[in-house]
Amino acid sequence: MSVPSPAMLDTSVVIDLDRIPAEALPAEQAICAITLAELAAGPYATDDRDERARRQDRLQRIEALMDPLPFDADAARAYGRVYAATCSASRKPRRSRAVDLMIAAVALSRSLPLVTRNPSDFADLAGLGLRVYEI
Repeated sequence: MSVPSPAMLDTSVVIDLDRIPAEALPAEQAICAITLAELAAGPYATDDRDERARRQDRLQRIEALMDPLPFDADAARAYGRVYAATCSASRKPRRSRAVDLMIAAVALSRSLPLVTRNPSDFADLAGLGLRVYEI
């Protein structure tokens, strides 16, 4: 299944970007500021010097390639719908899931498909019109 373009990449895809065949990715790619924040935290989340260097390199390459989309007022309103849909599915929208749900809210607010390695993280949001593609 090909991914429509443009599309938003979630953090799981950005982390694996070097291992994903180019033909599997959308021609136009976007990330949001939340993904950039996760990438910026990455080098500080490991004590392994080599891994820290890899994470810093990834962050710098992504920063050079893409201007992140902001989590703005439209995304905040979409997050309310995302939060409600998650609760309705008897899942917890808090803690580590909150970041994924905020990324989904940015994609939803901009009518962008979301490309992920973890589609089950977003399964509760199909009723909102969020299009999720697994790579």
